Amino acid sequence: MNATDFIIAGVGGQGALLASDVIAEVGMSVSLDVKKSDVHGMAQRGGAVISHVRWGLEVYSPLVERGRADFLISLEMLESLRWLPYLRPGGTVIVNHQQIRPASTVFGDDEYNPPEEILGQLDLVAGKVLFIEGTQIAESLGNVRATNTVLLGALSSLLDLNQEQWLEVLLRRVPSKAIELNRKAFMAGLDQAKEEKSM
Repeated sequence: MNATDFIIAGVGGQGALLASDVIAEVGMSVSLDVKKSDVHGMAQRGGAVISHVRWGLEVYSPLVERGRADFLISLEMLESLRWLPYLRPGGTVIVNHQQIRPASTVFGDDEYNPPEEILGQLDLVAGKVLFIEGTQIAESLGNVRATNTVLLGALSSLLDLNQEQWLEVLLRRVPSKAIELNRKAFMAGLDQAKEEKSM
């Protein structure tokens, strides 16, 4: 089995690191060799957060090379564009429908790309783009912090592992009071991804 490479991108506070931890642990739960690396220097101030996760029979480096990621999971729209060079041609993007405007677009001259322009650029590289209403779903369930779990549910629909394997890992990593919320968020993401794939 060749390595399966994941890039998980977001900004501080969105739960990108928890999502990457879950992906890594799911790989380990099925006896794959897993390597992981995170960059989150300014995460607590709303800066970019990026995680590399690699699964395989033998994985030697924790870093995904540019142009080699099979999956780009982005919790924020502009971050999907920032990390798009890491996606292999024909790879899969799962992007959350949320815009968190950097200070340079609020106080400076930079502009935030319109959503349709971002999706158009993703389509030029990706074989599949799943546009997930993660934040909206999480808010409807009562806690926007479950957005990352919605995207994990969407990702699970694309991999050859059953959902119980994902849920077992995920629910072990969240506080007991948040178990039911995260279960619902995961299943909602899975359902939306199935709908997107059937369209």
